[in-house]
Amino acid sequence: MSAKSLQTFQKCIPVFETLKDPHRQKIIVKLCEQGELTVNEITEQLSLSRPAVSHHLKLLRQQGLVQVQQKGTQRFYSASLQDSINLLKELTDQLEQDVQNSLCTDAEN
Repeated sequence: MSAKSLQTFQKCIPVFETLKDPHRQKIIVKLCEQGELTVNEITEQLSLSRPAVSHHLKLLRQQGLVQVQQKGTQRFYSASLQDSINLLKELTDQLEQDVQNSLCTDAEN
């Protein structure tokens, strides 16, 4: 793995760490499937308490995986995955380059 790949991989680790939790995965799936949801709507659909859902949403927001929009007295959460997708694409592109460079080097030997 090249130094650039390693550096990109290290930038991805917080996203991986956040998404390793199955509850957070379920929340992301619900938001992707249904669009904007409130904490109460998410709580109704998952077997989690409201404080637990709020905690998971906070962690997802900190990593930029979820965004929130205030509408009146309600806060609506939605998935916000594009930055993470771009980062993961950067990682896979870099790793593919590493593999290609490795294959070219191996073919010469």
